Amino acid sequence: MNKVIFLFGLTLLFGCVSVKSPEVIVLNKTLERKVESTKPKLVIGIVVDQMRYDYLNRFYNKYGNGGFKRLMNKGFNFKNNHYNYIPTYTGPGHASIYTGATPKTHAIIGNNWYDKFEKRSVYCAEDDLVQPLGTTDKAGLMSPKRMKTTTFGDENRLFTQFKGKTIGISLKDRGAILPAGHSANAAYWFHGANEGVFISSSYYFNSLPKWVQDFNASNVVKSYLKEWNTLYPIDTYTESGLDANTFERGFKGQNNFPYNLEALANSKKPYDIVKSTPYGNSLVADFAIQAIKNEALGKDDFTDVLTVSFSSTDYVGHNFGVNSKEVEDTYIRLDKDLERFLNFLDDEVGQGNYTLFLTADHGAIDVPSYLETKNIPAGYVDSKSIKNKLEDFTERKYNVSGLIENVSNDQVFLSSEVLKANNLEKNDITNSIVEVLITFESIYKAYNNKTLTNAAFTSGFEQLLQNGYNQKYSGDVVFAYKPNYISYAKTGSTHGSGFNYDTHVPLLFYGNGIKQGATFNKTEITSIAPTISALLGTSFPNGSSNLVLFEALD
Repeated sequence: MNKVIFLFGLTLLFGCVSVKSPEVIVLNKTLERKVESTKPKLVIGIVVDQMRYDYLNRFYNKYGNGGFKRLMNKGFNFKNNHYNYIPTYTGPGHASIYTGATPKTHAIIGNNWYDKFEKRSVYCAEDDLVQPLGTTDKAGLMSPKRMKTTTFGDENRLFTQFKGKTIGISLKDRGAILPAGHSANAAYWFHGANEGVFISSSYYFNSLPKWVQDFNASNVVKSYLKEWNTLYPIDTYTESGLDANTFERGFKGQNNFPYNLEALANSKKPYDIVKSTPYGNSLVADFAIQAIKNEALGKDDFTDVLTVSFSSTDYVGHNFGVNSKEVEDTYIRLDKDLERFLNFLDDEVGQGNYTLFLTADHGAIDVPSYLETKNIPAGYVDSKSIKNKLEDFTERKYNVSGLIENVSNDQVFLSSEVLKANNLEKNDITNSIVEVLITFESIYKAYNNKTLTNAAFTSGFEQLLQNGYNQKYSGDVVFAYKPNYISYAKTGSTHGSGFNYDTHVPLLFYGNGIKQGATFNKTEITSIAPTISALLGTSFPNGSSNLVLFEALD
């Protein structure tokens, strides 16, 4: 190893004035062949929507040996992996994982946000210029156009002269589209309602491939409209709270097992209920397996990329809360689907021919109304009240109306027209709004756009806010609630904050080029993309972090 370092150093030092020695040339070519020959044929990125890190340990004894445990014990486990920005939502999470950037750079600043140029709320994957495929519903009017940077899949496509494929799959459109990137061959998401099909848009192609049409025609989704009961006896689910409680929303007023899904389904949108059960994850696994088979992923010399997002965990968490029997059963069943998927990869692609990582797009909070019963500080926020108070304050102080154009996503947008018409100084007003906001009982932090744009925060909550602040698209003031305070219903869990319950998520690497091991060193979600790029030898995504998780690489 010392000889290699010396020889490379010698070449770099004198390369401008001398020819490389034959020994160095042979060594370089040998290393290049080794990198090329050991590249994975397929990279699989798995995102488990709303998966807290502690679910790996909390349900560990209920998992089999072939799913989560296989990845934890035979791969590399980053045990202190966090999101490094606010807000921790699904759209920004998926974008950040695959671009290696934060909302500050990739511009997906929420699932929805107020667009100050279009003067309306916009959705992170919406695109009215495309056509839906597989449905006539507007659910197909989607593309990645609002994401401004590349993914590692995009860079792999460029590197392989577009011979390596990239395909994204999820129940959610944003969970399929944003990970797959701009140059993807395809992205597929599930449209429930009264159709129960996987759909796409004309952004990718003019018609659905035949295998997708065949999958939809098979009506496999109907097989999942069945009873949902616990996989194991419910009295063995000691890692979660009581089944009957007041902290869960449930289906049509029912919030305890068993659930007759066909009877509980909305008659007009019968297939939507599947998403809110573990069977939605099973459906995604079914579809992903068919995608690998029919698209011949991992079958040639050019690395392919498959992104898979399991979203049912998020629907279940929102509905029942992180301490529910339903969440526990969902993860036990997801473990079975992971084992099935990994066994398929072994058979179809071959052990040693694929690299896989598993992470989450965010965590989730314990239901605050439950925490309150345990004397843990928690509470609920009326976001409309905050907006009304800010409007009253600015009208009284500046004697003008309409100054507050929008309050959403924990951001305040001022009207540029009202500012200009009344010759008002924006920075003075935003400073005043910050001073008022910080007096509200529920508010923990507040900063204006000038501070978030000009300051150089290097740690703490302020850095998280700054990394989530996009100068072009974010509001004029940003604020955050106190720990365990949410603007949400009093049943079910949610997410979005910069606290550990939302930022701390699993990160497991497994397969080709990955060591066996674990670390408690703190890592950040934006290191995933450059690590995969380093493994493949491609350029990093154009806005990504340059921090590679070298501990995991073999």
